[in-house]
Amino acid sequence: MNKPSNHFLTGCLALGLLAAGPLGAQQLDTLGISEVQANPAVRESVREAGRTGSLDRVLEALDGQLIDRLNNTRKFQIVGRSDLPAILREQDLAESGLLAERDEDAPELRVSGVDYILVPVIDDFQDQMETAEFEGIGQRAQRRTVRFSAVARIYNAANGHLLESANVQISNRDVADQAAHITRDGDLSDRMLLAITREMADRVALRVIDVTHPATVIARTGDQVTINRGDGGGMTPGETWEVFAVGEELIDPGTGMSLGREEVPVGEVVINRVNPLVSTGTIQEDYGIERLHILRRKDP
Repeated sequence: MNKPSNHFLTGCLALGLLAAGPLGAQQLDTLGISEVQANPAVRESVREAGRTGSLDRVLEALDGQLIDRLNNTRKFQIVGRSDLPAILREQDLAESGLLAERDEDAPELRVSGVDYILVPVIDDFQDQMETAEFEGIGQRAQRRTVRFSAVARIYNAANGHLLESANVQISNRDVADQAAHITRDGDLSDRMLLAITREMADRVALRVIDVTHPATVIARTGDQVTINRGDGGGMTPGETWEVFAVGEELIDPGTGMSLGREEVPVGEVVINRVNPLVSTGTIQEDYGIERLHILRRKDP
C-alpha cells in the first residue's frame, strides 16, 4: 500500500487548520436572535390607522439591523431567526429540534449550542403626519412623527431564565418644506424609519452587552486603563465612565433570587481612544481601580 505523499499530508493539515479556525482563536458566546414581532394590539392599531406598510418596513429593517449591531460588538457568534423557529412559542420548543435534555439533576430544556437568546417585541408604534398649506406662496410644510418602543428580553439559554427585560423607546421628528404639487412622502418615510430603526438597534445591542459582557478593565499602566470594548461597544472618546469593584452576590431574602453583585464605586475614567477590539481611557478619579473592575457610563 502506497504511503500518502508529503504534499497530501501538508494539504490535509492545512485543511484541518482552516476548519478549526485561527490558531489561538477564542470561542465566543453564541447569541440567538428571534424574529422581531409586533404584538397583536399594535398590529390592529396600525392597520386601523393605515400605517401597516410603515410597521412592516420597521420590522424588516430591525431584523437586519439587530444582527449587524450585535455582530459588530465582537462579543458573540450570531444565530439568526431562521435557526430559532419556535423561540416565541414556548409550547412548540419541545418539537423544534433545537432542544437538548439536560442531566437528571437539571431536567430543564435548553437551546442546543446557544448561550443567550434575545427576543425583541414591538409593543407600541405611532406614525402620524400633519400638513400645513400656505396657499399664498404655494408651499406646504409637513411634520411627521414616528414613535415606537420595543421590549428586548434576554434569556439564559441553558436554563431559560430571564436575565433582563429592557423597554427601549424611540421618537423622531422630521420637517420638510415641499412645493404643494410635489409628493415625497415615501422618500421621507424611508429615511426616517431607517434612522430610528438604526437607533433602536444600537440601544438594544448595547443593553445586551451591558448584561452579558459588562465593560471591564483588562489592564492598567499608570493612569491609563485598557477596556474590553472597541468599535461597536458603545464607547466614545471624551465620555466619562464610572468604575466599580464587584463584591459578593446579593440575594433577596424574600424570594431567594439573585439580585446581582454588590458594586462599590472606585473611580472615574475618561475614554480617549476606541480601537477595533479595545478602548483606552485616562483615570480622572482613583480610589483603587484595578484589573477586572467594571465600568458603567456616567449619566450626563
